[in-house]
Amino acid sequence: MISLGRLRPRRSPRGRWDAALLSPLVLTALIVGLAFSTPREIAFSRLLPAAPALAAAMWPVLPTLLLGAFCLLVMVTLSFFHTDLGTPYTGAAIVAVTLAAAYASHLRLQREQTLFHVRLVADAAQKVLLRPLPGRIDGVEIESLYLAAQEQARIGGDFYEAADTPYGVRLLIGDVRGKGLSAVGAAAAVTSSFREAAYDEPDLTGIARRLETSIIRHIAAFPGPDLPERFATVLLAEIPRVGDRITLLNCGHPPPLLVHHGRTHVLEPSTPSPPLNLAALIGDTYCVDTAAFAPGDHLLLYTDGVTETRDHAGAFFPLPEWMAEQEPASPRELLDRLHRDLLRYSRGRLDDDIAALALRCT
Repeated sequence: MISLGRLRPRRSPRGRWDAALLSPLVLTALIVGLAFSTPREIAFSRLLPAAPALAAAMWPVLPTLLLGAFCLLVMVTLSFFHTDLGTPYTGAAIVAVTLAAAYASHLRLQREQTLFHVRLVADAAQKVLLRPLPGRIDGVEIESLYLAAQEQARIGGDFYEAADTPYGVRLLIGDVRGKGLSAVGAAAAVTSSFREAAYDEPDLTGIARRLETSIIRHIAAFPGPDLPERFATVLLAEIPRVGDRITLLNCGHPPPLLVHHGRTHVLEPSTPSPPLNLAALIGDTYCVDTAAFAPGDHLLLYTDGVTETRDHAGAFFPLPEWMAEQEPASPRELLDRLHRDLLRYSRGRLDDDIAALALRCT
């Protein structure tokens, strides 16, 4: 039986981007105003080529060309008031910069289109690896959270899954060491194996052995220089259809948090089990623990990206204390709070991928 350690409770980016789109117009208006209102010796008009150059970074080709044409018109108009501004040279500079800016805008749009298609592929891959979970399975509410450390990333080495099996609700959450495609491939191999083994194996130990076999085969098929260091931590959980309890098998993964009768407990394993791909080195003995899980209880499963989130001083996010301070909420509300507080704690800078599952027994 798991020891229940008691704890004491203790501007939008869209708006900024819209404002940035107006910056070429603002710059143009500023230069034109200064050119007409200051003495000709200062010659602010020579800065007009900067406007279409700035527009190339955020505008399409045609608006960039139109802005360059407007700047050229302004320069010609100024020449009627001041004949010694060097209009031919500044005009030639405006034309040259505008044409170069239009070409740069064209290349940028092509790359953005390519990136858009890559994101579509990544989104499709994520839906295969991290399928949307049902909101409720056999009287258990389940919600998920996934945050990529890199803003443009869609998938990584963190994974989770839930299955409604003849043995009850079975859950998987894990983290593959490393990043990149190798981590994604290993995560996909483990998740796919769990989706089969969860229905076939009568106990969690059998599932763990199947996952161990799957990751060994995957790593053997895709060898690399870091082969001895490639492993995955996983946590398996089973909520039987009968009985107010939960069964856990922890293979080197961060311990889940349980809120039982209003008190928060850290479900440390009584005996650690080996992470996947390390059983041959440290033994393949798996330890299964049980804990109470009654109606109204909450359970939080997570990867180490949550507890290793740091603030500006380098302190880790105090997840157990944070959990103890939370008011009763649905799993979705709990994960939304966690998401918000992690970003606030780290000031929006996440150093690792984050995955979490929140459950409530109903």
